[in-house]
Amino acid sequence: MSSAAEQEAVQDPEREAATASDAVTGRGRAASDPMADPGRVTATDPMAGPGQAAATDPVAAPGPVTVDPEAVAAVRAEVAEAHRTEMAEARRAAGGAPAVWPGAPMPLGARFRVGPDGVAGTNFALWAGGAEAVEVCLFDERGVETRCPLTELTHEIWHGFLPGVRPGQRYGYRVHGRWDPWTGARWNAAKLLLDPYARAVDGDFTLPPEVYGHVRDWPDQHVADTVRDDRDSAPHVPKGVVVHDDDDWVEDRRPKTPWADSVIYELHVRGFTRLHPDIPPELRGTYAGLAHPAAIGHLTRLGVTAVELLPVHQFAHEDHLLRRGLHNYWGYNSIGYFAPHAGYSASGTAGGQVGEFKRMVRALHDAGIEVILDVVYNHTAEAGERGPTLSLRGIDNRGYYRLQHDTRRYADYTGCGNTLHVVQPQVLRLITDSLRYWVTEMGVDGFRFDLAAALARSMHDVDMLSPFLAVIAQDPVLRRVKLIAEPWDVGNGGYQVGAFPPLWTEWNDHYRDAVRDFWRGALPDVRDLGYRLTGSSDLYAWGGRRPYASVNFVTAHDGFTLRDLVSYEHKHNEANGEDNRDGTHDNRSWNCGAEGESDDPDVNALRRRQLRNLLTTLLLSTGVPMLVAGDEMGRTQGGNNNAYCQDNATGWLDWSLLEQPRWRELTALTARVLTLRRTHPVLRRRAFFSGRAQAPDGLRDLAWFTRDGREMAEADWYAPAATLGLYLSGRDIPGRDARGEPVTDDSFLAVLHAGAEPTVFALPGTPWAAAYELVLDTSREDQAEPPGTVLDGGTELAVPARSVLLLRVRE
Repeated sequence: MSSAAEQEAVQDPEREAATASDAVTGRGRAASDPMADPGRVTATDPMAGPGQAAATDPVAAPGPVTVDPEAVAAVRAEVAEAHRTEMAEARRAAGGAPAVWPGAPMPLGARFRVGPDGVAGTNFALWAGGAEAVEVCLFDERGVETRCPLTELTHEIWHGFLPGVRPGQRYGYRVHGRWDPWTGARWNAAKLLLDPYARAVDGDFTLPPEVYGHVRDWPDQHVADTVRDDRDSAPHVPKGVVVHDDDDWVEDRRPKTPWADSVIYELHVRGFTRLHPDIPPELRGTYAGLAHPAAIGHLTRLGVTAVELLPVHQFAHEDHLLRRGLHNYWGYNSIGYFAPHAGYSASGTAGGQVGEFKRMVRALHDAGIEVILDVVYNHTAEAGERGPTLSLRGIDNRGYYRLQHDTRRYADYTGCGNTLHVVQPQVLRLITDSLRYWVTEMGVDGFRFDLAAALARSMHDVDMLSPFLAVIAQDPVLRRVKLIAEPWDVGNGGYQVGAFPPLWTEWNDHYRDAVRDFWRGALPDVRDLGYRLTGSSDLYAWGGRRPYASVNFVTAHDGFTLRDLVSYEHKHNEANGEDNRDGTHDNRSWNCGAEGESDDPDVNALRRRQLRNLLTTLLLSTGVPMLVAGDEMGRTQGGNNNAYCQDNATGWLDWSLLEQPRWRELTALTARVLTLRRTHPVLRRRAFFSGRAQAPDGLRDLAWFTRDGREMAEADWYAPAATLGLYLSGRDIPGRDARGEPVTDDSFLAVLHAGAEPTVFALPGTPWAAAYELVLDTSREDQAEPPGTVLDGGTELAVPARSVLLLRVRE
């Protein structure tokens, strides 16, 4: 070690704490690394055997060790030669490696094609900017590995064409380079790496110690991540699969539903179909199960226009879950951005999952339903510095991940240990190539971006002119699909609701909180509720944005189900094994007088009424409504508000609920309100209300009334109110239809009453209406037929406790 290096180690207390000094951990670099730096002792396991550089006992030798650079250089040469001999023997054992022709650097990934002289084979291309060597590793059906070096390097892309390698071939990469975690370099060729562009993945991630790039059980855990592990991970990790792109979308008809007409239904591929009695058992929990007529029939009867699928990119399970016998059920732990998650395939994992996913998309399109993917490009399943080495970390850790000033550590804006460095061109290319692939080759219609604020960060801060948002805005494919932001992350300044540019829509948690508060009796001031019911113009009326920039929701996969929202005031996450510490504490829920399931008929009747109120409010509000699968039939998770690891009856949709009349009636109400929304453009406005008179009679497009029938004054907006009247005029809807004709509709008066006691509401008379017809009353248990009551303007309407009444204006 040079004197300068010694001084650096002394000045850094964290390195000093390593007791073995750089001599023991070698800054984590192993003696078997042929690229080890001169002047540093390298070691792997404390039980190092013959052929490895001697390691000083970390307890017996706390001081720095001086090493002869020439001796280390000799060891490097010896180890490099041994490595070459080992590879040659492996090739001979496998019958010889196929020839490697130069191939092409683009496109990235493994692409089967016809090469020179009409020879069929596969072109492999991998960006690995700082690597010193790359091998593509082929595996036969017995798991025997054949290593093929990629010797061509073009613009930091290693590439080669392997004649004779055909679809179905399993493969991975080994990437050689420096091991120096202190500077962010974590190359380790002992670890087989998943191709970031793999289009199918075969096998499961089980996370034994061999898949970690460092010695996971190193005695001094403080520096464990710096000690390289040289055990081969290939027997323990999934492999990529070469896929033949032989499908096209010529006959596929995308629904292309306008944003203003959209109704989103968030569902989990496995959980939605796992218990469906009319889907064949072998298809339940799969893409083919979701494509089954029984599943699609429910969606069409409801009247939703798009399904938003929880993550279907290939994902891995976290180690802490596997240790507790659980799995990551939701899938927010991606590791393959091009591969449909193999666990949802009924067609096997040798590439059949790709065609199965395409057929699912086509079946949904044929039913008029769009497919939106919930995507997780903000982090990967490799976690922080103590996580496994599965793909990007071993390809170029510094090139793919955001690192702290102390480059051994990761910047974490996601709460999951790492954050993709989207400012880097190769990372931006990975994400946009993945997005375009899912649109152009897999047929999807849009994306919901998990923790989108993390993607919008430039170097540190969230920046709405960031490279990611700029690239999306100009991309001829991506700017045409539906883009939904979860507009926050966990870092400083990460909350960005209302800030995304006009191309984007956003999950609107202001809407969620205001509606929950109103119906649980924690009345927000009327101004806040008024904004939420009419498109949240305070958040989105800028830069040409429209009311459909707001994705309105009361519940989502993350949190209570709708039934649990009216049944529990406290989370009950004990089954997750985290002592009920996980999940949000801010539920804004009300249990209607009893915690959890109840035998009290009055409590249960009130809960069902509250469900009708919440669903009706959501579906009548201006903006894009999002339902969560099962909320329309009273699905419960038993009070678990973070069921991310519950791949069981807790997380699955219980279709037997539809055998009970009370839940069938709730489903029927949902479908009827969606029919009202679909047939009345005044409920699907494409422009914000002006609140100003448009017609000679002085009627405005939007008016608000107190329960005594007078229009709300300025002071009324700043006070809570349990009763609110909302008048929507259908005579002055901005815009024209497809033939250029004015758009007109009926006018409606909605009365929302959150009070615990009945009240009366004075119906506005002339010029607002001569009479009103009652079309919806959520106080009614039986929703099979509309009420049909007609009342004159100026009369008093009896309003039941905790109810929504919708009245159509009759001229």
